[in-house]
Amino acid sequence: MKLASFAIAAAAAVLASPVVAAPVSTLAGSAGCGKTHILPGITSYHSMTSSGRERKYSVHLPSNYSDTAPYPVVLGFHGSSSVGLFFEVDTGLSSDEFSANKIMVYPDGIGGAWAGANYSEISVDEDLQFVTDLLDEIRGEYCVDDTRIYATGMSNGGGFVNTIACSAVGGQFAAFAPASGSYYTDNDARHSTCTPARPQIPLLEIHGGNDKSVLYAGGAGEGGDEPAIATWLGWWAARNGCDDAGKTVEDSFDGDVHHTSWTCGGAAGVLQHWKIDDMGHCWASTEINFSQIAAGEGPTHIKASQIIMEFFDKFTKP
Repeated sequence: MKLASFAIAAAAAVLASPVVAAPVSTLAGSAGCGKTHILPGITSYHSMTSSGRERKYSVHLPSNYSDTAPYPVVLGFHGSSSVGLFFEVDTGLSSDEFSANKIMVYPDGIGGAWAGANYSEISVDEDLQFVTDLLDEIRGEYCVDDTRIYATGMSNGGGFVNTIACSAVGGQFAAFAPASGSYYTDNDARHSTCTPARPQIPLLEIHGGNDKSVLYAGGAGEGGDEPAIATWLGWWAARNGCDDAGKTVEDSFDGDVHHTSWTCGGAAGVLQHWKIDDMGHCWASTEINFSQIAAGEGPTHIKASQIIMEFFDKFTKP
């Protein structure tokens, strides 16, 4: 979905101020441990060179960031016609409620989009190389727990999160959580090219049953063909060796919300899905956000940001 420009402009005005929280890891950290950063708790903006091209990203550190305590890192990928700032504000992921003990990183796509769609300006290989280069830079500048690196994103950004999970680059991550994802690189024609880096890739997806931009039933999307979400989940169940006999479905909110969880290789909840029947193309939140306004909707029953962060907390990279 291409989000309204007014929302992007307004986003800068409402960045939440974080609250003090403690680090969660005592493991040996990355090369960036020991480097001091001024004004933690305030999002900072950066640029770097990847594949000969200038790339931009922002970083939000916990307000009591310690350069001697390794932190988990979460990469957040915006949707099309957008930037990392909009995703940060729309999701609230930098707030203490969701990431008090995590380093948040918000990269910007080229031309406001990520690779994989027919409107994308660069190749999948170049964007995947950017992810690798970005992680190298983050490890070198900040104190990172390398076993706890995660990725989430919405729409085109959610689709790119899936592209990462289907690639060798995904081996650097512990878990993935796309939302309302447009899975152009993992559709009926291309799903066999998905080759995850490990036998089990923890993955959680959230999707609206009333999504008019990325149809739950699949079909022609803005940037190419998209799979039916149920079919796409079946592919991930097979990739992760999930047991259908151990699949559970919990309905709530008078049957409007459905949470499906699979046991994979004896581990519960490796693959999870949340479907909200009456939700359109937006970031699920119990408080109104910009993507809900753009979709002409109000708040939803669940908080995607809370669900995703709690999911990430359960997994470390082997």
